[in-house]
Amino acid sequence: MKRIFRVFMLVALAMMACYGTIYAQNGSRQRLTREELAEKQARYIADEMVMDDAVTERFVETFCRFQKEIWALGPRIGRDSLRNAATGTDTETEQEIKARFEHSQKILDIRKKYYKEYSEFLTQKQIKRVYELERQMMNRLAKRNANRNRR
Repeated sequence: MKRIFRVFMLVALAMMACYGTIYAQNGSRQRLTREELAEKQARYIADEMVMDDAVTERFVETFCRFQKEIWALGPRIGRDSLRNAATGTDTETEQEIKARFEHSQKILDIRKKYYKEYSEFLTQKQIKRVYELERQMMNRLAKRNANRNRR
């Protein structure tokens, strides 16, 4: 009787161990790549604006190119550099401010370029709505990221 009970307990433990491993594999989510995220964002915007298929494909392709050009500029100069500027010399502070201006100007130039491209197949109201939806998504992602960092 003891032997049967031990075998039963051993089988139960083995099943629990296997179940935990299987459950952990099913519950894990893969992070999207930048490109996949940009495409998802573009498709979400297109769905929200109820674009037809041809315009949706052109918009997704243009939006993804826009994102890639923004990413190519490198990371945005953060608030930490301004905090460090308070302790640095005047010339270091001036260089950091000028670098920020240059980075902002490059982003503005890219936005102007893609505004012209969007104007070829979207109305002005649609372009405005695209910018609004994009801003909402960025705010939502920033909020989610801030919540993760607090944990």
